[in-house]
Amino acid sequence: MKLEEYYNKFNEEKRLLSRHGQVEFFVTMNYILEILDNDYSKKILDVGAGTGRYSISLFEQGYKNVTAVELCKPNIGQFKAKLKKNNYDIPVYQGNAIDLSKFEDHQFDVTLIFGPMYHLHSEEDKIKVLEEAKRVTKVGGYILVAYVMNDYSIVSYGFIDNHILECVDKGEVDSSFHTRMNEDDLYDYVRVEDIDNLNKRASLSRVDIIGVDGPTDYIRQVINKMDEKTFELYKNYCLIISKRKDMIGCSSHTLDILKNI
Repeated sequence: MKLEEYYNKFNEEKRLLSRHGQVEFFVTMNYILEILDNDYSKKILDVGAGTGRYSISLFEQGYKNVTAVELCKPNIGQFKAKLKKNNYDIPVYQGNAIDLSKFEDHQFDVTLIFGPMYHLHSEEDKIKVLEEAKRVTKVGGYILVAYVMNDYSIVSYGFIDNHILECVDKGEVDSSFHTRMNEDDLYDYVRVEDIDNLNKRASLSRVDIIGVDGPTDYIRQVINKMDEKTFELYKNYCLIISKRKDMIGCSSHTLDILKNI
């Protein structure tokens, strides 16, 4: 499987611990904890759990009813090693976000989808993910979905890395600079209007949409050189601007906060 081969080589743990990864995590966790509202009885499903960054952090903060699903075996191996080292009890299943049939209807208070949408190209597959998340989430519960954004890829890969002419020539970018991904691409990039369309088709109601890392991925070298005090200030800056609608599309990652009504 191409995706599993990728994560077997890609150090996901290193990315999450990098400064740009820390910003994404810091802002995202703020919104997760706000939704959980110190109710430690809530049941959480982490789909696309990776190496367990969010599951384990929530468990350590007192949310013991966490269940994780991850597709790629290399990530599961790292996840389980951390659980064993710390003697944590988090069920981890290998599975696909498109099919959560191992779980009953309306079982979880909060469902996290933090990875699957990055790698799915067809709209139908994305709808299946949202519909499955909706099915397993309690009525009145929350579904949090992460996406990677179109204009991040245009600016970073296209202009900064100087591939834009090549992409235009190959028809990978249209006249409005909307990316056209194919099945061989590892990542799929979206705009807010694309996300809106998915939610409409899945009959999901948005609470808010958040730009979780702002300009971070464009200035990695700058933030890597910051002293700790400045970096803490920068993380707070990203949290403050995360809801600004004029900046969401330029963030590399967004967090769509949905309610199952």
